[in-house]
Amino acid sequence: MQWNWQSADWPNFRYEAASLVPLEQKFLQSAGEVIGAVRHFNEDDSSQLRIELLSDEAIKTSEIEGEFLDRVSVQSSLRRQFGLNSDDRQVRPQERGIAEMMADVYRSWHGPLHHETLFHWHSMLMAANRYIDTVGAYRKHEDAMQIVSGRLDKPTIHFEAPPSRQVTVEMETFIAWFNQSGPTSKTPLQALTRAAIGHLYFESIHPFEDGNGRIGRALAEKSLAQNIGQPSLISLAFTIEKNRKDYYSELERHQRTLDITDWVIFFSETILDAQRATLERVDFFIQKTKFYDRFRGKLNERQEKVIARIFKEGTAGFKGGLSAENYISITNTSRATATRDLQHLVEIGALTRTGERRHTRYSLLL
Repeated sequence: MQWNWQSADWPNFRYEAASLVPLEQKFLQSAGEVIGAVRHFNEDDSSQLRIELLSDEAIKTSEIEGEFLDRVSVQSSLRRQFGLNSDDRQVRPQERGIAEMMADVYRSWHGPLHHETLFHWHSMLMAANRYIDTVGAYRKHEDAMQIVSGRLDKPTIHFEAPPSRQVTVEMETFIAWFNQSGPTSKTPLQALTRAAIGHLYFESIHPFEDGNGRIGRALAEKSLAQNIGQPSLISLAFTIEKNRKDYYSELERHQRTLDITDWVIFFSETILDAQRATLERVDFFIQKTKFYDRFRGKLNERQEKVIARIFKEGTAGFKGGLSAENYISITNTSRATATRDLQHLVEIGALTRTGERRHTRYSLLL
């Protein structure tokens, strides 16, 4: 089995640029829509939106790797990173680390890429890791760096990265390519093309013992931000996590070849889906803000708690719709009180009701 990095022509990836033109145009148009939507917010709302989008990305990029984080703790840590009011809750190292990395990616998007940038991100991510030998530096172990699954005695090898002794040289070449392909450099690449190649290129080197996926997605964010001239706030990890199986399948397939047109198209379409998801979430945030403005001072504590719980579900909404049983469970109140509270929310136009009797469900009226 020959991997892409074993080819004599590595890392000269080949792709059909003409097939990407309409995708690149769509990206720039959607980027303008996202930028335009965010510019309508005041400073407080803009800060809150940034925290919500970054925390969602932090949680999803970790979830892709099988690590599940507490959303409130991640948001609390992000607020501290941006100098915003925050509670004094204790935050686990892994939640603090991913928040620190996401904030650094957001703040330093315009700067060139350096080894030290990647080492800094890795140190943040791996602050609580006790299972790897090298933190804040490229891997050094002699064993083959493999992506495997299946039985221990008969594993399936999905990919094998270059040996550790080659990593520093490979990363020198990668970093030079990344910086030279930026929008203000001598050999610029279009936004989607650069992000797609850069992600595949980095993941194929797999320079760290752990954390390569999260750092690779952060690099895609940095790449896109440089091409549009500001942080993208794109829901990339959010979108990849929803289609994780296809993502890994395409990544594995294109780590065996330097002909990557299909990969660039796949990753570009993933980014476009992520832009649409971002626009939906920005619109949801606007509707949420308007909702609280309309009903400020009109809800009791129980109702506020339930409304907050519904909004926490995001654009997907409360699974199956809110029922009286859900209301009782969330508020720990009686059925009679729940019925009165729900009826009041319908009467003032906060909720809409569908179904009858035990099939009655409530949803936000936005």
